[in-house]
Amino acid sequence: MECELWPRLYALVIELGRQLRSRRVRYSDAVIVLVFLWGCLHDRPQCWSCESRNWKSTRLKPVAIPSDSTLSRRLESPSVKNFMTVLHETVRNGDDQDLLSFIDAKPLVVGSCSKDPEAKAGRVAKGMARGYKLHAIWSNRPLPEVWTVRSLNENESPVAQSLIPQLGGCGYLVGDGQFDVNVLHDLSFERHHQLLTLPRRGNAKGLGHIKQSPHRLWAIEMRHGDLGRKLLRQRTQIERLFGNATNFAGGLAPLPNWVRRLHRVRRWVWAKLLINGLRIQHRKRLKA
Repeated sequence: MECELWPRLYALVIELGRQLRSRRVRYSDAVIVLVFLWGCLHDRPQCWSCESRNWKSTRLKPVAIPSDSTLSRRLESPSVKNFMTVLHETVRNGDDQDLLSFIDAKPLVVGSCSKDPEAKAGRVAKGMARGYKLHAIWSNRPLPEVWTVRSLNENESPVAQSLIPQLGGCGYLVGDGQFDVNVLHDLSFERHHQLLTLPRRGNAKGLGHIKQSPHRLWAIEMRHGDLGRKLLRQRTQIERLFGNATNFAGGLAPLPNWVRRLHRVRRWVWAKLLINGLRIQHRKRLKA
């Protein structure tokens, strides 16, 4: 995986570094991001990538490597965070957004004995666990359109209220029954998307005694049509997207024991999504 992805990743970061030049710093933002990504690609902590002996397998490396403390401090700086955001958008915007997008979340579980105070307890597929959760809206592009990481105890529906307003493009947004909420239908319409969900559990009609959003009523009507049924059958696509992001060396595997606290988890997930996005682009070029 290193031989396939690192040259592409290195070239992207260096090219972006020429556009976003750092001033009055010993190590540029590009060097900081490169060193961090080198450790993430090999599933190693930051201190590992700050040692020159761990770069012997490649000629594509910075001239000087920062210390672990410098790397940790600079990763929290606004300029490096902006660099990472622009890099994410550069990889994502390599393809055009499809008319169909999916919304869901993936648990990122930590051990039950972890001392991380931000890793909260929440429901997972087979009971309860502690950790975090990746919330994402994903279309056909190699990276999610919008994503965030929250504690595992936060419900997906309230988090979606912060994700949907950031969604670009237009088309259909497909999710499961817990997104069948009036406010989410209205927010989706404001972002030029029609939200289409499975019905809620335990409520056959899906209607209560409150005023319903016209966009939700239309979504309920769509479920009974051919188009609605066809779109809902594709809802599992996001589960495959999450699965593909984990099923390769260097992918988004369970959180290692050195990735704790919310800001570190978000940074780690960003790197893993970026690596997966480059892997998807690489496979597409091979098929072409």
